[in-house]
Amino acid sequence: MSGRIIVSNLGKKYKRYPNRWARLGEWLSFGRYQGHKSTWILRNLNFELNAGESLGVIGINGAGKSTLLKLLTGTSIATEGQIEIQGRVSALLELGMGFHQDFSGRVNALMTCQMMGYSSEEAHALLAEIQEFSELGDYMDQPVRVYSTGMQVRLAFSAATVRRPEILIIDEALSVGDAYFQHKCISRIREYRDQGTTLLFVSHDPGAVKSLCNRAILLDGGAILKDGAPDAVLDYYNSVIARSKNDEEIRQVEGVGGRIETRSGTGIARIRQVDITKNDGRSARAFIVGETVLLRCTVDFYEDMEKPTVGILLRDRMGNDVYGTNTAYLGHGALQVAAGDSLDVDFTLPLNIGVGNYSVCVAVHAGESHLEGNCDWWDQCLVLQVIAGEEPSFVGVVALPVTVEVSRTCQNNLQVLNTTCAV
Repeated sequence: MSGRIIVSNLGKKYKRYPNRWARLGEWLSFGRYQGHKSTWILRNLNFELNAGESLGVIGINGAGKSTLLKLLTGTSIATEGQIEIQGRVSALLELGMGFHQDFSGRVNALMTCQMMGYSSEEAHALLAEIQEFSELGDYMDQPVRVYSTGMQVRLAFSAATVRRPEILIIDEALSVGDAYFQHKCISRIREYRDQGTTLLFVSHDPGAVKSLCNRAILLDGGAILKDGAPDAVLDYYNSVIARSKNDEEIRQVEGVGGRIETRSGTGIARIRQVDITKNDGRSARAFIVGETVLLRCTVDFYEDMEKPTVGILLRDRMGNDVYGTNTAYLGHGALQVAAGDSLDVDFTLPLNIGVGNYSVCVAVHAGESHLEGNCDWWDQCLVLQVIAGEEPSFVGVVALPVTVEVSRTCQNNLQVLNTTCAV
Protein backbone atom coordinates (compact mmCIF):
# COMPACT_ATOMS: atom_id res chain seq x y z
CA MET A 1 0.00 0.00 0.00
CA SER A 2 1.63 3.27 -1.11
CA GLY A 3 1.49 6.41 0.96
CA ARG A 4 1.96 4.71 4.35
CA ILE A 5 4.23 5.55 7.30
CA ILE A 6 4.95 3.12 10.16
CA VAL A 7 7.01 4.33 13.14
CA SER A 8 8.14 1.70 15.66
CA ASN A 9 9.93 2.44 18.97
CA LEU A 10 11.59 5.48 17.42
CA GLY A 11 14.19 7.31 19.47
CA LYS A 12 16.75 10.04 18.88
CA LYS A 13 19.41 11.25 21.30
CA TYR A 14 22.23 13.73 21.02
CA LYS A 15 25.56 13.78 22.80
CA ARG A 16 26.54 16.88 24.73
CA TYR A 17 30.22 17.35 25.52
CA PRO A 18 31.39 19.84 28.17
CA ASN A 19 34.39 20.76 25.98
CA ARG A 20 36.26 19.60 22.88
CA TRP A 21 38.81 17.65 24.92
CA ALA A 22 36.09 15.37 26.29
CA ARG A 23 35.09 14.55 22.72
CA LEU A 24 38.72 13.86 21.79
CA GLY A 25 39.28 11.70 24.87
CA GLU A 26 36.23 9.62 24.09
CA TRP A 27 37.36 9.14 20.51
CA LEU A 28 40.93 8.16 21.48
CA SER A 29 39.74 5.68 24.12
CA PHE A 30 37.63 3.79 21.54
CA GLY A 31 34.55 4.10 23.72
CA ARG A 32 36.12 3.09 27.04
CA TYR A 33 35.81 6.65 28.33
CA GLN A 34 32.51 8.49 28.08
CA GLY A 35 32.85 12.23 28.30
CA HIS A 36 29.37 13.15 27.10
CA LYS A 37 25.90 13.41 28.50
CA SER A 38 23.10 11.92 26.41
CA THR A 39 19.94 13.95 25.81
CA TRP A 40 16.93 12.11 24.37
CA ILE A 41 14.82 14.28 22.08
CA LEU A 42 12.43 11.47 21.10
CA ARG A 43 11.89 8.13 22.85
CA ASN A 44 9.63 5.11 22.27
CA LEU A 45 7.56 6.75 19.55
CA ASN A 46 4.97 4.49 17.89
CA PHE A 47 2.30 5.40 15.36
CA GLU A 48 0.97 4.43 11.93
CA LEU A 49 -0.25 6.75 9.19
CA ASN A 50 -2.24 4.91 6.57
CA ALA A 51 -2.67 5.85 2.92
CA GLY A 52 -4.96 8.84 2.49
CA GLU A 53 -4.88 9.86 6.15
CA SER A 54 -4.00 13.42 7.15
CA LEU A 55 -2.16 13.75 10.48
CA GLY A 56 -1.47 16.97 12.35
CA VAL A 57 1.50 17.03 14.72
CA ILE A 58 1.31 19.64 17.47
CA GLY A 59 3.27 20.43 20.63
CA ILE A 60 5.10 23.19 22.43
CA ASN A 61 8.56 24.31 21.30
CA GLY A 62 11.11 21.63 22.12
CA ALA A 63 8.57 18.79 22.08
CA GLY A 64 10.45 17.00 19.26
CA LYS A 65 8.34 17.90 16.23
CA SER A 66 11.18 19.09 13.98
CA THR A 67 13.36 16.16 15.00
CA LEU A 68 10.57 13.75 14.05
CA LEU A 69 10.26 15.35 10.61
CA LYS A 70 14.02 15.17 10.02
CA LEU A 71 13.98 11.46 10.86
CA LEU A 72 11.01 10.82 8.58
CA THR A 73 12.65 12.63 5.67
CA GLY A 74 16.08 11.03 6.18
CA THR A 75 17.96 14.23 6.99
CA SER A 76 18.79 12.76 10.40
CA ILE A 77 19.40 9.19 11.56
CA ALA A 78 17.47 7.59 14.41
CA THR A 79 19.31 6.33 17.47
CA GLU A 80 16.87 3.47 17.91
CA GLY A 81 13.70 2.11 16.38
CA GLN A 82 12.50 1.85 12.79
CA ILE A 83 10.70 3.95 10.21
CA GLU A 84 8.96 2.29 7.28
CA ILE A 85 7.81 4.58 4.45
CA GLN A 86 5.88 3.24 1.51
CA GLY A 87 5.55 5.73 -1.32
CA ARG A 88 7.23 8.81 -2.80
CA VAL A 89 7.74 11.60 -0.27
CA SER A 90 7.68 15.36 -0.85
CA ALA A 91 8.76 17.43 2.13
CA LEU A 92 8.85 21.09 2.99
CA LEU A 93 10.82 21.49 6.20
CA GLU A 94 12.91 24.37 7.47
CA LEU A 95 12.81 27.50 5.37
CA GLY A 96 15.36 27.35 2.55
CA MET A 97 16.69 23.91 3.51
CA GLY A 98 18.63 22.58 0.52
CA PHE A 99 18.76 25.91 -1.33
CA HIS A 100 22.11 27.28 -2.49
CA GLN A 101 21.98 31.00 -1.85
CA ASP A 102 24.23 31.88 -4.81
CA PHE A 103 22.25 29.85 -7.35
CA SER A 104 19.16 31.19 -9.07
CA GLY A 105 15.66 30.13 -8.15
CA ARG A 106 15.44 28.19 -11.40
CA VAL A 107 18.59 26.17 -10.65
CA ASN A 108 17.47 25.51 -7.06
CA ALA A 109 14.06 24.36 -8.27
CA LEU A 110 15.76 22.06 -10.77
CA MET A 111 17.95 20.54 -8.03
CA THR A 112 14.91 20.11 -5.75
CA CYS A 113 13.09 18.15 -8.45
CA GLN A 114 16.13 15.95 -9.08
CA MET A 115 16.49 15.25 -5.34
CA MET A 116 12.86 14.11 -5.34
CA GLY A 117 13.73 11.49 -7.94
CA TYR A 118 12.76 13.16 -11.20
CA SER A 119 15.06 12.74 -14.18
CA SER A 120 16.81 15.76 -15.66
CA GLU A 121 14.34 15.86 -18.56
CA GLU A 122 11.33 15.62 -16.23
CA ALA A 123 12.74 18.32 -13.95
CA HIS A 124 13.31 20.74 -16.84
CA ALA A 125 9.77 20.10 -18.08
CA LEU A 126 8.36 21.04 -14.64
CA LEU A 127 10.16 24.40 -14.33
CA ALA A 128 7.48 26.37 -16.18
CA GLU A 129 4.77 25.03 -13.89
CA ILE A 130 6.86 25.82 -10.79
CA GLN A 131 7.41 29.37 -12.00
CA GLU A 132 3.73 29.85 -12.75
CA PHE A 133 2.52 28.60 -9.34
CA SER A 134 5.17 30.51 -7.37
CA GLU A 135 4.46 33.75 -9.31
CA LEU A 136 8.11 34.75 -8.92
CA GLY A 137 8.37 36.06 -12.47
CA ASP A 138 11.83 37.35 -13.36
CA TYR A 139 13.09 36.52 -9.88
CA MET A 140 13.35 32.88 -10.97
CA ASP A 141 16.64 33.85 -12.63
CA GLN A 142 17.93 35.86 -9.64
CA PRO A 143 20.12 34.38 -6.86
CA VAL A 144 18.12 33.08 -3.89
CA ARG A 145 20.14 35.31 -1.56
CA VAL A 146 18.13 38.32 -2.79
CA TYR A 147 14.81 36.57 -2.03
CA SER A 148 12.64 37.57 0.91
CA THR A 149 11.53 34.82 3.28
CA GLY A 150 8.12 34.77 1.62
CA MET A 151 9.69 34.34 -1.82
CA GLN A 152 11.76 31.41 -0.58
CA VAL A 153 8.57 29.78 0.73
CA ARG A 154 6.92 30.29 -2.66
CA LEU A 155 9.80 28.58 -4.45
CA ALA A 156 10.17 25.75 -1.93
CA PHE A 157 6.46 24.89 -1.83
CA SER A 158 5.99 25.16 -5.59
CA ALA A 159 8.91 22.81 -6.28
CA ALA A 160 7.98 20.30 -3.54
CA THR A 161 4.37 20.02 -4.71
CA VAL A 162 4.69 20.44 -8.47
CA ARG A 163 3.34 16.89 -8.82
CA ARG A 164 0.98 15.17 -6.41
CA PRO A 165 3.13 13.06 -4.07
CA GLU A 166 2.01 9.90 -2.33
CA ILE A 167 3.20 11.36 0.99
CA LEU A 168 3.41 15.09 1.73
CA ILE A 169 5.28 16.29 4.83
CA ILE A 170 5.02 19.98 5.71
CA ASP A 171 6.58 21.93 8.57
CA GLU A 172 5.48 25.35 9.80
CA ALA A 173 7.40 27.20 7.07
CA LEU A 174 4.13 28.33 5.45
CA SER A 175 3.46 30.60 8.41
CA VAL A 176 6.05 33.13 7.19
CA GLY A 177 4.48 33.52 3.74
CA ASP A 178 1.99 36.20 2.75
CA ALA A 179 -1.72 35.58 3.33
CA TYR A 180 -2.52 35.26 -0.39
CA PHE A 181 0.06 32.53 -0.99
CA GLN A 182 -0.87 30.75 2.25
CA HIS A 183 -4.43 30.36 0.93
CA LYS A 184 -3.05 29.15 -2.39
CA CYS A 185 -0.90 26.54 -0.63
CA ILE A 186 -3.72 25.35 1.61
CA SER A 187 -5.94 24.94 -1.45
CA ARG A 188 -3.32 22.74 -3.17
CA ILE A 189 -2.75 20.70 -0.01
CA ARG A 190 -6.48 20.12 0.36
CA GLU A 191 -6.76 19.14 -3.30
CA TYR A 192 -3.94 16.59 -3.01
CA ARG A 193 -5.42 15.24 0.23
CA ASP A 194 -8.79 14.70 -1.43
CA GLN A 195 -7.04 12.85 -4.26
CA GLY A 196 -5.48 10.37 -1.82
CA THR A 197 -2.17 11.93 -0.74
CA THR A 198 -1.09 11.01 2.78
CA LEU A 199 -0.44 14.22 4.73
CA LEU A 200 1.75 14.84 7.77
CA PHE A 201 1.41 18.46 8.84
CA VAL A 202 3.20 20.25 11.71
CA SER A 203 1.62 23.49 12.86
CA HIS A 204 0.74 25.66 15.85
CA ASP A 205 -2.34 26.90 14.00
CA PRO A 206 -5.39 25.01 15.36
CA GLY A 207 -7.55 26.22 12.49
CA ALA A 208 -5.19 24.75 9.90
CA VAL A 209 -4.94 21.43 11.76
CA LYS A 210 -8.73 21.14 12.07
CA SER A 211 -9.23 22.11 8.43
CA LEU A 212 -6.62 19.83 6.86
CA CYS A 213 -6.33 16.86 9.21
CA ASN A 214 -8.64 14.06 10.28
CA ARG A 215 -6.29 13.02 13.10
CA ALA A 216 -3.76 14.70 15.38
CA ILE A 217 -1.04 13.70 17.82
CA LEU A 218 0.33 15.80 20.65
CA LEU A 219 4.06 15.53 21.33
CA ASP A 220 5.42 16.46 24.75
CA GLY A 221 8.93 15.76 25.98
CA GLY A 222 9.66 13.52 23.00
CA ALA A 223 6.69 11.22 23.56
CA ILE A 224 3.13 11.03 22.24
CA LEU A 225 0.91 12.51 24.92
CA LYS A 226 -2.36 12.12 23.00
CA ASP A 227 -3.53 10.67 19.68
CA GLY A 228 -7.03 11.16 18.35
CA ALA A 229 -9.50 13.48 16.65
CA PRO A 230 -8.10 17.02 16.06
CA ASP A 231 -10.75 18.71 18.24
CA ALA A 232 -10.04 16.50 21.25
CA VAL A 233 -6.26 16.69 20.90
CA LEU A 234 -6.27 20.48 20.43
CA ASP A 235 -8.50 20.95 23.49
CA TYR A 236 -6.07 18.86 25.52
CA TYR A 237 -3.14 20.83 24.03
CA ASN A 238 -4.75 24.09 25.13
CA SER A 239 -5.01 22.75 28.67
CA VAL A 240 -1.31 21.80 28.57
CA ILE A 241 -0.42 25.32 27.42
CA ALA A 242 -2.54 26.82 30.20
CA ARG A 243 -0.92 24.56 32.76
CA SER A 244 2.57 25.54 31.55
CA LYS A 245 1.73 29.25 31.68
CA ASN A 246 0.18 29.00 35.14
CA ASP A 247 3.13 26.96 36.38
CA GLU A 248 5.52 29.70 35.23
CA GLU A 249 3.46 32.45 36.85
CA ILE A 250 3.34 30.60 40.18
CA ARG A 251 7.10 30.05 40.13
CA GLN A 252 7.70 33.74 39.42
CA VAL A 253 5.73 34.60 42.55
CA GLU A 254 7.74 32.05 44.54
CA GLY A 255 10.97 33.50 43.17
CA VAL A 256 10.30 37.06 44.35
CA GLY A 257 9.08 36.00 47.77
CA GLY A 258 5.51 37.10 47.21
CA ARG A 259 4.15 34.15 49.15
CA ILE A 260 3.13 34.63 52.78
CA GLU A 261 4.35 31.73 54.89
CA THR A 262 4.31 30.90 58.59
CA ARG A 263 6.68 28.59 60.42
CA SER A 264 6.72 27.46 64.01
CA GLY A 265 8.17 24.65 66.17
CA THR A 266 10.96 23.65 68.49
CA GLY A 267 13.53 23.32 65.68
CA ILE A 268 14.93 19.93 66.71
CA ALA A 269 13.89 18.86 63.21
CA ARG A 270 13.49 21.18 60.25
CA ILE A 271 11.93 20.82 56.81
CA ARG A 272 14.69 21.64 54.36
CA GLN A 273 12.79 21.35 51.06
CA VAL A 274 9.33 20.64 49.67
CA ASP A 275 8.54 20.07 46.01
CA ILE A 276 5.75 18.71 43.83
CA THR A 277 6.63 16.72 40.71
CA LYS A 278 4.83 14.98 37.88
CA ASN A 279 5.13 11.25 37.20
CA ASP A 280 8.27 11.77 35.11
CA GLY A 281 10.02 13.62 37.95
CA ARG A 282 9.63 17.14 36.57
CA SER A 283 8.91 19.78 39.17
CA ALA A 284 5.63 21.62 38.48
CA ARG A 285 3.08 23.92 40.06
CA ALA A 286 0.11 23.54 37.70
CA PHE A 287 -1.71 20.28 37.13
CA ILE A 288 -4.81 18.86 35.46
CA VAL A 289 -7.76 17.58 37.51
CA GLY A 290 -7.08 13.95 38.48
CA GLU A 291 -3.38 14.07 37.64
CA THR A 292 -1.15 11.99 39.93
CA VAL A 293 1.62 13.95 41.64
CA LEU A 294 4.49 13.23 44.00
CA LEU A 295 4.92 15.54 46.99
CA ARG A 296 8.46 15.18 48.37
CA CYS A 297 9.50 16.51 51.78
CA THR A 298 13.14 16.52 52.92
CA VAL A 299 13.59 16.79 56.70
CA ASP A 300 16.83 17.28 58.67
CA PHE A 301 17.08 16.13 62.31
CA TYR A 302 19.32 17.90 64.83
CA GLU A 303 18.55 15.61 67.80
CA ASP A 304 17.71 11.94 68.29
CA MET A 305 14.00 11.36 67.91
CA GLU A 306 11.65 8.44 68.35
CA LYS A 307 8.56 8.04 66.21
CA PRO A 308 8.82 11.26 64.19
CA THR A 309 5.86 11.96 61.93
CA VAL A 310 5.84 13.92 58.67
CA GLY A 311 2.46 15.19 57.52
CA ILE A 312 0.94 17.17 54.67
CA LEU A 313 -2.19 19.30 54.46
CA LEU A 314 -3.87 20.68 51.34
CA ARG A 315 -5.99 23.84 51.69
CA ASP A 316 -8.18 25.70 49.22
CA ARG A 317 -7.84 29.43 48.49
CA MET A 318 -10.17 30.27 51.40
CA GLY A 319 -7.95 28.38 53.83
CA ASN A 320 -10.32 25.43 54.27
CA ASP A 321 -8.73 22.04 54.86
CA VAL A 322 -9.21 19.84 51.80
CA TYR A 323 -7.10 16.80 52.65
CA GLY A 324 -4.43 15.88 55.15
CA THR A 325 -2.47 12.78 56.06
CA ASN A 326 0.85 11.79 57.62
CA THR A 327 3.34 8.96 57.88
CA ALA A 328 1.79 7.65 61.12
CA TYR A 329 -1.65 7.34 59.53
CA LEU A 330 -0.06 5.54 56.58
CA GLY A 331 1.74 2.87 58.65
CA HIS A 332 5.15 4.46 59.25
CA GLY A 333 4.71 5.41 62.92
CA ALA A 334 7.66 3.45 64.28
CA LEU A 335 10.49 5.42 62.69
CA GLN A 336 13.65 6.21 64.64
CA VAL A 337 16.21 8.85 63.70
CA ALA A 338 19.47 10.12 65.14
CA ALA A 339 20.96 13.58 65.17
CA GLY A 340 22.35 14.34 61.71
CA ASP A 341 19.92 12.05 59.88
CA SER A 342 17.70 13.19 57.04
CA LEU A 343 14.46 11.76 55.73
CA ASP A 344 13.04 11.99 52.22
CA VAL A 345 9.31 11.40 52.48
CA ASP A 346 7.34 10.98 49.23
CA PHE A 347 3.55 11.24 49.18
CA THR A 348 2.03 10.07 45.88
CA LEU A 349 -1.59 11.06 45.35
CA PRO A 350 -4.09 11.86 42.57
CA LEU A 351 -5.37 15.43 42.57
CA ASN A 352 -9.06 14.47 42.53
CA ILE A 353 -10.01 18.00 43.45
CA GLY A 354 -11.78 20.86 41.74
CA VAL A 355 -10.32 23.57 39.56
CA GLY A 356 -8.65 26.32 41.60
CA ASN A 357 -5.65 27.40 43.68
CA TYR A 358 -4.41 25.39 46.64
CA SER A 359 -1.67 25.72 49.23
CA VAL A 360 0.38 22.98 50.89
CA CYS A 361 1.33 22.81 54.55
CA VAL A 362 4.00 20.40 55.80
CA ALA A 363 4.74 19.53 59.42
CA VAL A 364 7.20 17.40 61.42
CA HIS A 365 6.12 16.37 64.90
CA ALA A 366 6.05 13.53 67.43
CA GLY A 367 3.09 11.18 67.49
CA GLU A 368 0.05 11.36 65.24
CA SER A 369 -0.76 15.04 65.77
CA HIS A 370 1.37 18.17 65.56
CA LEU A 371 -0.13 19.19 68.91
CA GLU A 372 1.92 16.44 70.60
CA GLY A 373 5.32 17.98 69.91
CA ASN A 374 5.62 20.30 66.97
CA CYS A 375 9.16 20.39 65.58
CA ASP A 376 8.49 22.39 62.40
CA TRP A 377 5.18 23.57 60.97
CA TRP A 378 5.59 25.18 57.54
CA ASP A 379 2.38 26.82 56.40
CA GLN A 380 1.85 27.68 52.71
CA CYS A 381 5.24 26.23 51.75
CA LEU A 382 3.94 25.69 48.22
CA VAL A 383 1.12 26.98 46.05
CA LEU A 384 -0.30 24.94 43.18
CA GLN A 385 -3.06 25.37 40.63
CA VAL A 386 -5.44 22.73 39.31
CA ILE A 387 -6.93 23.36 35.86
CA ALA A 388 -9.62 21.60 33.88
CA GLY A 389 -8.75 18.59 31.75
CA GLU A 390 -11.00 16.31 29.71
CA GLU A 391 -13.25 15.27 32.59
CA PRO A 392 -16.93 16.26 32.46
CA SER A 393 -17.66 19.62 34.06
CA PHE A 394 -18.53 19.62 37.77
CA VAL A 395 -18.77 22.03 40.69
CA GLY A 396 -17.22 21.78 44.12
CA VAL A 397 -13.83 21.03 45.58
CA VAL A 398 -13.77 17.25 45.06
CA ALA A 399 -13.63 15.38 41.72
CA LEU A 400 -15.43 12.11 42.37
CA PRO A 401 -15.73 9.22 39.88
CA VAL A 402 -19.42 9.13 39.03
CA THR A 403 -21.67 6.59 37.31
CA VAL A 404 -25.06 7.75 36.10
CA GLU A 405 -27.94 5.56 34.90
CA VAL A 406 -30.88 7.05 33.02
CA SER A 407 -33.99 4.94 32.33
CA ARG A 408 -36.48 6.04 29.74
CA THR A 409 -39.79 4.39 28.89
CA CYS A 410 -40.92 4.81 25.29
CA GLN A 411 -44.14 3.13 24.18
CA ASN A 412 -43.86 0.44 26.85
CA ASN A 413 -40.20 -0.28 26.03
CA LEU A 414 -37.69 0.39 28.78
CA GLN A 415 -34.36 1.79 27.61
CA VAL A 416 -31.49 2.12 30.06
CA LEU A 417 -28.67 4.52 29.24
CA ASN A 418 -25.50 4.18 31.33
CA THR A 419 -22.71 6.70 31.53
CA THR A 420 -19.53 6.47 33.58
CA CYS A 421 -17.52 9.61 34.33
CA ALA A 422 -14.20 9.07 36.02
CA VAL A 423 -11.17 11.26 36.71
